[in-house]
Amino acid sequence: MSDEGSGQARQGVDPVPFGRRLAASEAFKDMFREGMALVEETATYLDGPGRRESHRLSRQASLTYATESMRLTTRLMQLASWLLLQRAVNEGDLSVELARQERTKVKLGGLSTAVGAPTWDELPAQLRLLIGRSIRLQERVVQLDGALTRSAGAQAADNPVQRVQNLIAGAFQRRTP
Repeated sequence: MSDEGSGQARQGVDPVPFGRRLAASEAFKDMFREGMALVEETATYLDGPGRRESHRLSRQASLTYATESMRLTTRLMQLASWLLLQRAVNEGDLSVELARQERTKVKLGGLSTAVGAPTWDELPAQLRLLIGRSIRLQERVVQLDGALTRSAGAQAADNPVQRVQNLIAGAFQRRTP
């Protein structure tokens, strides 16, 4: 009986590092281009049409606009930082270990949005669209980051010192101020 289709890795055979392969694939390059284009599109919108549209909002909706635009730009800057780090690794400009250290400065989670707020529907449609796109990109980046983290953890499984270092780093990454 063969264990080839059982889903269990055979002894002596390393698991396929899907996270690392995906991060170096055309799919990542597409995600990178999408993320950078979204940053540029958002900046253009917020500096031009968004600014004009925000002046026509009610006082409460204006406050929601300010809050959401700040959350949006923060989310996009964090995503852009992560994407740039990963691209630097892919191009050989940064080691995986140095990128992992720098990654601890990037916060991919915890950036919520007020989709359910009473004034959400009053916000300009373009702003709501940009927020939605940024959240979908964030979800994809978080998934890829998780795959890379799991892949790195699997590689460190045979190194007890690296395993403990990863546990400590992971404990501090999960904490949000």
